[in-house]
Amino acid sequence: MLALLCGGQGNLSPRTFDLIADQAAAEPVFVAAKAYLGYDPRALVLTQGADELATNQTSQILTVTAALAIHACIADVLPKPIAVAGYSVGEMAAWSIAGIWRAEEALRLTDIRARIMEGVAGPDGRLGYVRGLDQGALERLAVKHRCEIAIGNPNLLFVVGGTERDVTELCDEATAQGAARTGLLAVKIASHTARLARACGPFQQALGSSAHSAIASDRILLAGGDGERIFSATEAMAKLARQVARPVDWTATLQAVAELGAERVLDLGPGSALADMMRTFVPSIRCYSADGFRTLGGLRNWIASE
Repeated sequence: MLALLCGGQGNLSPRTFDLIADQAAAEPVFVAAKAYLGYDPRALVLTQGADELATNQTSQILTVTAALAIHACIADVLPKPIAVAGYSVGEMAAWSIAGIWRAEEALRLTDIRARIMEGVAGPDGRLGYVRGLDQGALERLAVKHRCEIAIGNPNLLFVVGGTERDVTELCDEATAQGAARTGLLAVKIASHTARLARACGPFQQALGSSAHSAIASDRILLAGGDGERIFSATEAMAKLARQVARPVDWTATLQAVAELGAERVLDLGPGSALADMMRTFVPSIRCYSADGFRTLGGLRNWIASE
């Protein structure tokens, strides 16, 4: 089985759309994204600086656009069935790939998600990361510095959220306690923490009123927050809405992918972080990122090779 992973914020670059920028199959996705960005996403990543691309609404839409545009260019060669899961905002792309939303609807809801989050988050939120510190020790530091663990990844890699000052101080103390690496992420909003609790209700209302379909029969959709298999989109919408204010256990999601019997994983991006995580977590699974292919033809040939 092939599993598709849809990435989260923080991995945008000028190369984000290089592989499929001129592909007709991706054009409807780019057109839909332009309606919310005000600019063609292909031009935006080439002309805007890192700070501009990291703004929450822009980053979320570009991130989902990247995964959906790649998927549009490979959908006709995908084997059946496939599994799909999304990391943080990547869940919006994953639900679309699973057949629940058309790409245009997924991007519309992503825009709503981003704006609701911005409206309740306050101006000083930030995410940071801590690698190589025991979770118990990190939990104590989070309490001390008024932060929360936002995402748990394999190999003791954690994302923490809070105010920028608190996250910075937590990272400094984690380094002093022996963490291998720490630092601030580009995401300037404390996603997946209680600071976003007031976003859940309005977002759930938006999801509930969306134009959606049942999950496609040849798709297995896993919740990015804990790896639970989703059988009913309608029943899972409350959980997807709560995800913006609750911690993500991405390790559990990758474990679920492995337990499904996935033999290959394709990280749709942006970037290759999810492929790298899966490769170290379960070395027996062959993991690639779309960004790692020089040509779309090469990617399509790899997908169709087995």
